[in-house]
Amino acid sequence: MRRVVVLALLALALPVAAWASGIDVTNRWGSIAISSSGIVSTKSQLMAFNGVTPTKGHTLGTVMFSTGACLTNCGNLLAGNSTFSAVGSSFMVTSSGQPGMPKRGTIIFSGSFVGPITWTITSAPGAKSLTYAISGTIFGQLSDGRWVTGTTTQNVYTIAGQLALGISHIRMGNTNLVVPEPGTLGLLGTGLVGIAGVFRRKFLSA
Repeated sequence: MRRVVVLALLALALPVAAWASGIDVTNRWGSIAISSSGIVSTKSQLMAFNGVTPTKGHTLGTVMFSTGACLTNCGNLLAGNSTFSAVGSSFMVTSSGQPGMPKRGTIIFSGSFVGPITWTITSAPGAKSLTYAISGTIFGQLSDGRWVTGTTTQNVYTIAGQLALGISHIRMGNTNLVVPEPGTLGLLGTGLVGIAGVFRRKFLSA
């Protein structure tokens, strides 16, 4: 009976432990160029990575990303109801070598968008200062070799005249990366429960 209980506890604990591998990434500032050809961001400051924050006056590194070409509502990006392709996209996080981080210049995440990226207006109608959100799903590899999937939302601001020139700026970006193990370990957990059931039936029949 003790063996049955141990197996059942392992089955429940393993999937839960797998979900603990989420990595939160925060970035801010940097500029964005936007046109029907795509969105390109440069030099956004990495402000938090997996619980690590920089010392005062420093950053953890940089976040840079790009999308593919515009897919829908490409003639009026000011309206903020467009989608962009993931084809040819990129998403990269580079370390500046701060304490708790890999050495300077290390690419700590390298990946790309998966599926369409949305460009959505978030400011009130008629506002002079315009805000938008860039959102999408990303997939790539960490510097330690793990493959991760995640979502990112980049909140940007601009004014109509600047956006007409393709210029906007990142106010804050939030990204969450998760190692895609829970599904696999969940299946393992289910298997262990099944094994426990087999053992239990054997014990009862004995």
